[in-house]
Amino acid sequence: MDPARYDVAIIGGGILGLATALALVDSGCRNLIVVEAEGELAAHQTGNNSGVIHSGLYYKPGSLKARNCAAGREMMYRFCAEHGLPHERCGKIVVACDAAELPALDELERRGRANGLEGIRRIPPEETRELEPHVACIAALHVPETGIADYRAVTGKYAELVATAGGAVRKSRRVIGCRHGSDGITLETTEGALHTRHVINCGGLWSDRVARMCGVDPRLQIVPFRGEYYELKPERAHLVRNLIYPVPDPRFPFLGVHFTRMVKGGVECGPNAVLALARAGYSWRKIAPGDLCQLGVYGGFWRMAARYWRMGLGEMHRSLSKTAFVRGLQRLIPEVRADDVTPAGAGVRAQAVEPNGALVDDFRIIEAEKMIHVLNAPSPAATASLSIGLHVANLARKNFALA
Repeated sequence: MDPARYDVAIIGGGILGLATALALVDSGCRNLIVVEAEGELAAHQTGNNSGVIHSGLYYKPGSLKARNCAAGREMMYRFCAEHGLPHERCGKIVVACDAAELPALDELERRGRANGLEGIRRIPPEETRELEPHVACIAALHVPETGIADYRAVTGKYAELVATAGGAVRKSRRVIGCRHGSDGITLETTEGALHTRHVINCGGLWSDRVARMCGVDPRLQIVPFRGEYYELKPERAHLVRNLIYPVPDPRFPFLGVHFTRMVKGGVECGPNAVLALARAGYSWRKIAPGDLCQLGVYGGFWRMAARYWRMGLGEMHRSLSKTAFVRGLQRLIPEVRADDVTPAGAGVRAQAVEPNGALVDDFRIIEAEKMIHVLNAPSPAATASLSIGLHVANLARKNFALA
């Protein structure tokens, strides 16, 4: 039985919710509960990403992403090593395929150095082919601090440690209402009422809705973007040794289709970034009329669409046409053919969009009375989860007067 009252209730059993819980129990706050709507932890963004431990290359120096990725990357490597979780610091290359991409490659190198990356260096095509023999490029960055991990396993270990320390982790318990009282907050859930002094919202794809349910205006809306993957057939996996990325378009918070060697074996190709027709829209067949109606009445969505419709059509084309998707892969590795790849699932990114149509690029965390809401935490949130969790826990200790 759950106790009558908790000091903290964390909504969301993904990697950030559990990392925050872990940071809190490590600091002595044991009377907490994590509630997850699904029947398993890490069911959405955490469990459906490419498993990359990001270096911190892409992010604006001084931003929350940059600071937390740099710290969180090393914390993640240490955590995985300490607990025997599969991981590898394998490095990656970012390749420029034509001269028009060289200025953006220069900016990536500048950001990487500003963010303290060690060993990052510009390499010519001949040295690039020593690392990745099948790549075609005119220049590249070698980023040795990038790695790979199993984030489902990481999240499971976080949950185990939280439970061992005395915290509670409950699955299949969706929050459907929130009432504020003089003595705290009552969360109505599908498994009954839950009483808590404080709430931390790590709801991911539903974080904006959770905030509104709790009486907070998030001043943004989550727009779901599906990232679809292919996988190289085993007999063609030799085409990729580690991680191969294109130079991303600086206008968008997406990194472009790339090749990722996975920690459990195999090579993943992708993802693209296409508008999903449901918050959990992992395929074109998954359509949620309520989610679409909410998008349809949000002015920020239409302003975003007016600004980026050409990019959106291109992503849709790659989603519906395997030939177009493979063409994107061939810019990096010309030898890849359509017969070399097979469909390999999808993930959905919770992209926050402001009322003016701007894509929120940095992490967005807001504080309210008795509450903290993590509203935008896309990649590199998994990489940086221990650092972000520590940051949120510090906010909680300050605002909630926790031990």
